[in-house]
Amino acid sequence: MKQPNVILVITDDQGYGDLGCTGSPWMKTPNIDRFYGESLRLRDFHVSPLCTPTRGAIMTGHHPVRNGAWATCWGRSILRRDEVTMADVFAASGYRTGMFGKWHLGDNYPYRPMDRGFQHVVAHKGGGVGQTPDFWGNNYFDDTYFHNGQPVAHEGYCTDVWFAEATKFIEANRDRPFFAYIATNAPHAPFLVAEQYLRMYEGNPGIPNAAFCGMVTNIDENFGRLEARLGELGIADNTILIFMTDNGSDGGLVVGEGERIVKGYNAGMRGKKGSYYDGGHRVPFFIRWPNGCIGGGRDISEMAFHVDLLPTFIDLCGLKAPEGVVFDGISLAGLIHGSEAALPDRTQFLQYRQDTVPPQKWTNAVVTKQWRLVRGVELYNIKADPGQENDVAAEHPDVVARLRAAHERWWEEISPRLEEYSPISLGNDAENPTLLDAMDVMGDMAFSQNYIVLAKKSTGKWTVDVEQPGAYRFSLRRWPKEVGLPISAAISPEEARTITFADGSGRCATIQPSRARLRLFDREWVLPVDPDAVEVTFGLDLTQTGVTVLEAWFLDADGEERGAYYVYVERV
Repeated sequence: MKQPNVILVITDDQGYGDLGCTGSPWMKTPNIDRFYGESLRLRDFHVSPLCTPTRGAIMTGHHPVRNGAWATCWGRSILRRDEVTMADVFAASGYRTGMFGKWHLGDNYPYRPMDRGFQHVVAHKGGGVGQTPDFWGNNYFDDTYFHNGQPVAHEGYCTDVWFAEATKFIEANRDRPFFAYIATNAPHAPFLVAEQYLRMYEGNPGIPNAAFCGMVTNIDENFGRLEARLGELGIADNTILIFMTDNGSDGGLVVGEGERIVKGYNAGMRGKKGSYYDGGHRVPFFIRWPNGCIGGGRDISEMAFHVDLLPTFIDLCGLKAPEGVVFDGISLAGLIHGSEAALPDRTQFLQYRQDTVPPQKWTNAVVTKQWRLVRGVELYNIKADPGQENDVAAEHPDVVARLRAAHERWWEEISPRLEEYSPISLGNDAENPTLLDAMDVMGDMAFSQNYIVLAKKSTGKWTVDVEQPGAYRFSLRRWPKEVGLPISAAISPEEARTITFADGSGRCATIQPSRARLRLFDREWVLPVDPDAVEVTFGLDLTQTGVTVLEAWFLDADGEERGAYYVYVERV
């Protein structure tokens, strides 16, 4: 039998309860609801509480604290170079591989999706459309996205673009096995959608955010068009089609004291995006493969995880397993096919750290089929108390001790590499010039989660790997090249087509530097700054190579330092 095609659709910040088929009283998702009725449903499927950690775990079969991508910025969202990705594995077995939408595991060589096994890529940069690494001015409509790294202007809404580009890829590869990874940035904030979708939900007092719901309905329409096209191409029966989400809901919920839901629908769970309660990491997972006898509206209640997907695909599709890789997950193939009635009762660790420093030992949830140990102290019997209302740690000290001991062993295994940064390559022909931006700076928070705000200070420090000696240009900027503004310029939201500015002023912070400073390999250079200049460029002849920290700063007349927001590095 011909190897199956695989399409993995994953949405951003859409929780378990944000679908009609999972009980939402207002979500209009008829196409995904129909797919739910035809699919096999993993009813106890868990991911990480944030987007980058989940995506890295899916791609590698390794938990975030092992693969290095455990936060969403500050150089901590980059998937380690020594990891083998899902796309690598599919490509090694002869599949065509395509990625569409949100990557969020590294925007520079060697971490971009086209460096990690994807042969065809259409994506935005950063963790959301319009964030600092992305093309300036992107705002979900008529944006410029990156085709294998090159900017290309598009017409239409972001989600429509991802599905349309994925459909083109599928049509071009209909006669050979393909893997299409469709990772929408919606319904992640900012909550922007066409008026027709917004009107569907406005005025409903139970809905926290009408635009969020509209974004979900737009996803549903695109999912329906994708399904229809698979049928028209005659490949639906031999295609493994999956719908899932990357963490708990964000815009669909309002939480109050103790992370309890005060508005919105969450299927009875406590917590939302970012939470260690089940509402932060239990998500929908629906899979259908007619030729593989997977579907039929069947439910599986066994607990499964994001790290299980890659080993499962290896078995379902007959892929070559990567040599020497030991997964944190296990194959679900036997469970899905029905040859296994149950999985072993595993202890898993859902951990992340939304900070610049490595995760603390107990910033996590330790989960088993029956128990949830939250932050190492709260214990919940999830079978008897799915809403996690009753902490029973005092009644079950033996269970607490057992789960803490399991985590101590896990921590001893993974903690030696937690301090490591993934260095961005400079001087490699695969990406020259290289753009360093404030999202990947080391140190204290220099980048708002909102979009191209740039009102906070950049630390101006990046971990880099100078791969080749030679002549280099380092150009320090306040604004990206596509804007062409002087370093000292201010810009309004209207001019930037952005949404939120971190200082609340309605304008990005202005800087008036008199000098620029560059530091590399423990050597330092200083140049004066022309107030009308768009950049300050240092020409250096580098003889030393290897991993180091690059520092790039602007200094004002009073001596205050502010890290550069953008640094363009070119080996000439």
